[in-house]
This record gives sequence, structure tokens and C-alpha cells, in this order.
Amino acid sequence: MSSDQRFFDFLKTRIGLDVTSVGPAIIERAVRQRSVAHNAQSADEYWLHLQGSQDEQQALIEAVIVPETWFFRYPESFATLGKLALKRLAQLNHMRALRILSLPCSTGEEPYSIAMALLDAGLAPHQFKVDGMDVSPLSVERAKRGVYGKNSFRGEQTDFRERHFVAQDDGYSISAKVREQVRLQTGNVLDPALANEPPYDFVFCRNLLIYFDQATQQQVFEMLKRLTQVDGVLFIGPAEGSLLGRLGMRSIGIPQSFAFSRHSEPLPEPRPITVAKPAPIRPPAPTTPPPRQRPFSGVKPSTIPAAPIKSANADANALLATIAALANQGKSAEARAACDQYLRNHEPVAQVFYWLGLLSDMAGDTPQAQGFYRKALYLEPQHPEALMHLAALLQSQGDTAGARRLQERAARNERTADSERKR
Repeated sequence: MSSDQRFFDFLKTRIGLDVTSVGPAIIERAVRQRSVAHNAQSADEYWLHLQGSQDEQQALIEAVIVPETWFFRYPESFATLGKLALKRLAQLNHMRALRILSLPCSTGEEPYSIAMALLDAGLAPHQFKVDGMDVSPLSVERAKRGVYGKNSFRGEQTDFRERHFVAQDDGYSISAKVREQVRLQTGNVLDPALANEPPYDFVFCRNLLIYFDQATQQQVFEMLKRLTQVDGVLFIGPAEGSLLGRLGMRSIGIPQSFAFSRHSEPLPEPRPITVAKPAPIRPPAPTTPPPRQRPFSGVKPSTIPAAPIKSANADANALLATIAALANQGKSAEARAACDQYLRNHEPVAQVFYWLGLLSDMAGDTPQAQGFYRKALYLEPQHPEALMHLAALLQSQGDTAGARRLQERAARNERTADSERKR
């Protein structure tokens, strides 16, 4: 029932979602859940209900959108923002307050992080204001409540929690000083009325373009340009850098900040590109390493120290968890060093090469990233994240056929996994 193209088209029209960016299985599962909730017996029955209910339309959107965010995600972006904001105020002779936009703002972690970063950088409350906007009213309401659990505090540096939060029974509540700097509202980046907003000095729009097809990416990018001052800065997600480069932006040159400004000269018309959704970095489930030496290890069997298998597995899993933590904190050099350490001391696994590929991708080294993704797929041919990221790189290089083959493999994997979960 849920594979009906009508539901894909509805989400594309309402929020610009490209089904290939998340995989059809995620949308199909959301439609099934909503159909069951309303006891719909057929696709037509649920479709009629969906068309006649604004509340149900929003409920389906909410079921598809799964927020994945935490405070000071990509910490170098916020450190860079603090430095740029001080320079910007000096350029303006402190004649007006800075305007910053967080779109989408999800459940509030990003706009509140922006406010905390600027306060900690020495800006006074009257010198800046932050607007947070999201298509999900539920997420916006959670952001307005401003109470967060431990999942929102993932980095090693959590000293900001002592300065800007108040502990309470159900979590940590954002302080009034930070809350007053942020205005939260429901909004859609595809709404033409958004272009009437005065431009912002800094815009955070991270991990949004990856959900759109090429035509919608261009449309959203034009909106983002209108929303950003000509000499302003746009902060994006780590998987979106090559896309912005082809749409007429350039990196400001600060590693791990994912910050872009406009080119002084327009770039040639970009080739069609579909960027894969970046998967949350996580350690895989514990597995027993294969008994024989595998390619790409860089370690001779005779150099591997003898140790009980159980102890070796525990050490390997702990190191994998360390790599994930470092990568999630934006500590690319340390994460890469931990990957090298893993490959020196343990049998290679696909996830380590995927991380190395992602780190190279974030650093702008496309050939190296492509090589690491291929190594990951050699070890685990159906590794979903490696498939999608390698597909994005091939697409950006004009290899549409190669990219499509990888995307189809990833889609088949998702459908298979979904079928197994239903058993």
C-alpha cells in the first residue's frame, strides 16, 4: 500500500523531500504507521484522509522527519562564528545588532548553541539576535520548551552546560539569558514569503540540501543567497561542501568550520548532483574478526600480537567507539589517528574505512575519500553509508550511471532490511 507514488509526490511538493535521499523504505514505513493509526484499509482510503486533514499531513511529515542534533555539533563552526561575529560588529561600527538564522532549527540545539557561542565570545545580548525556523511545529514546540536530556550533550566539552543551563528533574533547562536571544517559529524554506525577510549576517543551513533533488537544491540555494548578506557567511553540513562549490560559493578556508562565502565571479552552470544523506557516525555491533588476513590492513599477520580473542575484541570495540566519539566532536585529526591505530592493531573492518572516507570527504580530498569508500565496500559490499557517499562522489564527477548503480544497491538493501524487520 505505502509504495504508492502519490505519497512520495506529496512529500516532494510539501517539503521538497527527494525519496532517493532517504530511501523509499523510510517513507513507506511512515505511511504504514499513519495508516494503521487511522485504521485505513487501503492506500486510497488513507490518501483521502490525508488530503482532507491538515493535521494528518503534518503528522505524516513529522513521521518522516527524524531530528538528529545535539549542542555544539561541529564545534569548530561555533568557534569560527564567534571570531567572525566580533569582526563583523567592528566593520559595522556597532551600529546595529547582528542577525543570525538557523534553518532548519530542529529541536533548538543549534540556535541555542549559536547564542551560547556568541555570549561566550564576549558579545552583549543587544549585539545579536538568532532566528530559528523549522518545518516541524512539534520540533519548534520542543525547542521553545528548552529542556534537554543527556542525548543533547554528546561532546567531551560540556562546561557550557554549567554556564547556560539549570538542572531540573527531567533534564536541563536553557537559561533565560540564552532563551531571550532566540526567536523560534515554524517555517518552510520553500515558502516564497521567506524571501521577504531582511538578509542575515550568518546563516546556518546544515544537512538540509542533501534531502533534495538537483532542481530543488538550486531553488533552496537561491533562497539561501537572498537570506544571506552579500558579504555574509553560510554554514553548511560536511557532506554539502562540494555541492556549494558548484553552486557559486567558496570555503572561507577554516578547517572543520564548513563555512562558505560567495565567489566574486559566477561559476559555470553546475552539473546535476545528488548528495547522499550523511549517516550518524556510530560504532558497529561487536563482531568476531575473520581468521585470515584481509586486504588494506597494512599489518603482516606475524606482527599482530597474540592475545585472547575476547580481550582483542573488547579492545577493538572500545577503539571503534573512540573513533565515533572523536568524529562526532569534529576532531578529525584525532579520529584519523585512531583509525590508523585500529588498522595497525586489528583486522580491518568496513566501518573504519567508511570513517576515513568521510573524514577525507569533509577535508575536500575527493580522490582519497573515493578510495576509502571503495575499500569499505570491498570488505562489506552492502555497507549502506559507503554506497550512498560513493554514489554522491561519482555523481559529482559526472558518472551518473555509476552513481545510479550504487544508489539502486543501497535502495535494495533498505528494502531487504525493512522486510526482515517486519518478520
